[in-house]
Parts: sequence; C-alpha cells; structure tokens
Amino acid sequence: MTPAEEHRFPCPRCGADLRFAPGEGRLVCDHCGHSETVAEGARGHQPIPETDFRAGVEAALPDTEVEVSRYSKCPNCGAEVQFDPAVHSAECPFCATPVVADTGESRHIKPKGVAPFVLTETEARRAMTDWLGSLWFAPSGLRDYARKGRALDGIYVPYWTFDADTRSSYAGRRGIVYYETQRVQVRDAKGAVHWQDRQVAHVRWTPVSGRVARFFDDVLVLAARSLPEGHTQALQPWDLTRLQPYAPEFLAGFRAEGYTVGLEEGMAEARAHMDRMIERDVRFDIGGDRQEIQQIRTEISSVTFKHILLPVWTAAYRYRGRSYRFVVNGQTGSVAGERPWSAWKIAAAVILGALLAAAIALGLQYADQQGWIDLRSAY
Repeated sequence: MTPAEEHRFPCPRCGADLRFAPGEGRLVCDHCGHSETVAEGARGHQPIPETDFRAGVEAALPDTEVEVSRYSKCPNCGAEVQFDPAVHSAECPFCATPVVADTGESRHIKPKGVAPFVLTETEARRAMTDWLGSLWFAPSGLRDYARKGRALDGIYVPYWTFDADTRSSYAGRRGIVYYETQRVQVRDAKGAVHWQDRQVAHVRWTPVSGRVARFFDDVLVLAARSLPEGHTQALQPWDLTRLQPYAPEFLAGFRAEGYTVGLEEGMAEARAHMDRMIERDVRFDIGGDRQEIQQIRTEISSVTFKHILLPVWTAAYRYRGRSYRFVVNGQTGSVAGERPWSAWKIAAAVILGALLAAAIALGLQYADQQGWIDLRSAY
C-alpha cells in the first residue's frame, strides 16, 4: 500500500500553494499570479482502465491500486473528508458541523478517474443564489445571507462505476387486446331504458419465452452517504466523457471525500439498476399489448469497476437557528438543497388570497344590489 498523494503544490516563485483553476486546466498562485499548465499526462483523454470486481472484493488488488489515507469523519452526517495535515479542526463542508481532524489511517482503493471542476466558485454561488431566488416562499434573508456569506467549498465526491455483461432468459405471457361488441341496457337522463352497443376489451394471452442480452457500461453509484439521496439525484446527469485519469494536480486547492459505501454494497445498487433495465428489455422483447413476466434468470459476467471522483460545490448555512445545505454540480451548475420556507410569506399569501376573495364577493354583491347583474338568474 502507498501513502495518499499530497494535493499541495508549492509555487516555484513565492512558495504559496498553487490551486487548480476550474475550466482553465492550469495551476495558479493566488499570491503572486504565477501559473503553470497541468502535466500533459494528467490532461490527456486516455482511456481509464477498469479493475476486476472480484479482486476488489477479495482485497486482492496490487499495492499500486491501494493507498493509506487519513480521513476525518463528521459526527453529524458521517462524511469522511480529507483535511490538510496542518489543520486540526474545521467544519464539515456538507453540514457545517465542527470536525476534529483524525490521525487514524484507513486503507482505501485509489481513485482511477477524476472529472475536474468546470465551474468557478463565483459561478457556482451565482447558480445557487439564482436557484434560491426562483423558489416561492423562500426567506429573502437566506438568499441575501448566502450571497454575502462565506465561500463555497469545492469537494470531490466519490462514486463507483460498474461494467458488466448480462445474458437473461425469461418466461412469461404476451397479451393481445381484442374487442367484442356487447348489447347492454342504459338509462338516459329522463329515466328511460335503452339498448346500446358497447365495445368490451378482452386479452388473449399466449405463453412466451426468450433471451435478451445487454452490456452495461459505467453504471454510476454514489459511494458515500453524507448527502440525502434527493440531493445527489438532482445533480444528475454527470458527463463522464470529461473523466480524466486520476492526477493529484486536479485536487490542488480542493478537498476529497472518502468512500463509505463498499464495493459489494455499491454493486448491489448497480445490480438493482441493471435488473430494471433488463426487465424493460424483456417487456420489449415479449411485445404485444400487455406483458406478464413470470421469471427472469440473469447470468452476469466480466464485472469490473472504477473508483472515480466527481466535482461538487457545497454550502452549509445556519439561518435563524436552522441549518440549510446546498450542493452545486461542478460541471453543469445544477443545484439541489433543502427547501427553505418563509412563514411570513406564506401567511401574507394566505391573507392576500382571503382579502382578494372577499373583495370579489363584495363586488358581486354590490353589483347585484345596483341591478347590474342578477345573481339569482345567473344559473
């Protein structure tokens, strides 16, 4: 096992830390303005190698694919985040809970790929405040506080991707809908009974069986539980064509979250996604108007995986005694967060609606008294 790679790169001019500039592909120094291009090997669009799933589960990976890392675990949301070795305490970027830096070491599978940040912190903040401004009944104070508050944290979130070959055999029934004319009695509005022809649907079922096959490429599974599922789903889709072979330069100036979802648990989630897709394929293969699936047996082979890091800007604010969490996709600017509500705005809307309804009712009543309209004969 190898120690985790440093994400700090000293400036050759002044010694300050360089950081990766989103969207520029360069390392820059905020102190003296020096910049340098990320190493060619870190920027090339080379294919990212897959790793055998069974070898990963059985901890049979070569030492070059495993590292010993130091992560600090948040006592509130459970996130495991890498902090600078010189930092002894900080706030969790996901929930703003104070975290004491942990000196313990843990064995982790090294990342194989990383999607570098595209959006700058300023662009991510603008996307977040625009999103807050579009929400009905959101507190105006929170939007202003978020706009003027501290900088967003850029963090790389861990994901697994899974590839697999599947071959499935199925048994079921195909349903073809046909119609028969039936003569029935109906009663009209006056109570009179009449005979009427109606088309009645029936289904003719036929036993079927067959086979389907599908290759799954890069089934994406979140490898951490620090954020609610709704937040991470709202950040999709991710552009995995932007994946680069992992290089520590991309993480300069950013944090990285460690994975807390193991390979087997991640594969179970990926398999549930695969099963849904296979069922859809089976229904398409059965055809007809309706499908009834009685059994699907799937053989899965050539299972491989990658550990990758995807870019997320995070913000956690405490506003009037409550914590609000927001995340921004570092590629696309998609925003997700906890929905804030303003009790004052809701109350004002209810009162305004009641006053409007009362005004309309009074106006109609006055018009009726003046003889402008006859409400009694309106119907």
